[in-house]
Amino acid sequence: MLPVVVVHGGAGHIPKERSERSTSGVCAAARSAYAVLKGGGSSMDAVVEAVTLLENNPSFNAGCGSVLNVKGEVEMDALVMEGKTLSSGAVSAVRNMANPIQLARLVMEKTSHACLTAEGASRFARSMGVPEVPLESLITDYSRMRWKKNLAPDANPVECQMGKMGTVGAVAVDADGNVACATSTGGMLNKMEGRVGDTPCIGSGGYADNMSGAVSTTGHGEAIMKVTLARHILFHMQQGQSAEAASDLGLAHMKSRVGGLGGVITVDPQGNWAARFSSQQMAWAAAQTDVLHYGLYTGEHFTQVIDAQ
Repeated sequence: MLPVVVVHGGAGHIPKERSERSTSGVCAAARSAYAVLKGGGSSMDAVVEAVTLLENNPSFNAGCGSVLNVKGEVEMDALVMEGKTLSSGAVSAVRNMANPIQLARLVMEKTSHACLTAEGASRFARSMGVPEVPLESLITDYSRMRWKKNLAPDANPVECQMGKMGTVGAVAVDADGNVACATSTGGMLNKMEGRVGDTPCIGSGGYADNMSGAVSTTGHGEAIMKVTLARHILFHMQQGQSAEAASDLGLAHMKSRVGGLGGVITVDPQGNWAARFSSQQMAWAAAQTDVLHYGLYTGEHFTQVIDAQ
């Protein structure tokens, strides 16, 4: 069963012309992360590899595909956590970074803190030799078009949010049985400047604990934060629920309690995994025992053999 990696490209409604790119993007990320695991890499190496690839893919709302805030600027959030010691690192409202997930890992490994924000995170990045990129390089024509459209007085950004692939994330278990999660996002379309959602918050955007498993979430950030969705799912797993049942219980609770839609990827330390969502779609992919699994719509589950390179 081990190693295993599961990847998501965000919950929501994906326009048809973008859905193929979303599916191929998560499949490529899962394959690459699986190769890291097969090569002896840790679960943390694998989830950061997967999310880095998704941040570099303009089809997703993270890194160079991030949505814009009300001022037309990019502000990104990211989180990593590993299940052996519960170490975590996060960044919020960072602007000039190509890969916020790598900066989040540096926060975990090189500081005594769990989260750095905005200018403080940028200063830390510079001290670590992380290159800054021009803001323009992170803004796509698609993001700019949707930003302008949502400045209209009758626009509904939460509804329209679902037209853009959301947050990206990954969970993994390595050969040693250690779990890890990683989540990264450009946030919410036309959000207020300085708005931070669920993604960099431990227990909401993700959680990893070798005693129960790992989760990465996606969806309406404010709703996810209200129910601390990732931790909520792992609580159910601690009570004996499977990864799939616990994921469904968490999503159902979020929907009934706060009216929130979203999606999750979940894995337990034995390698059982789930990709579940209450939104219309969620691009996801998983790699285990040299087989790639993937899907986009509810009930969809395709498989493909991973050829040894």
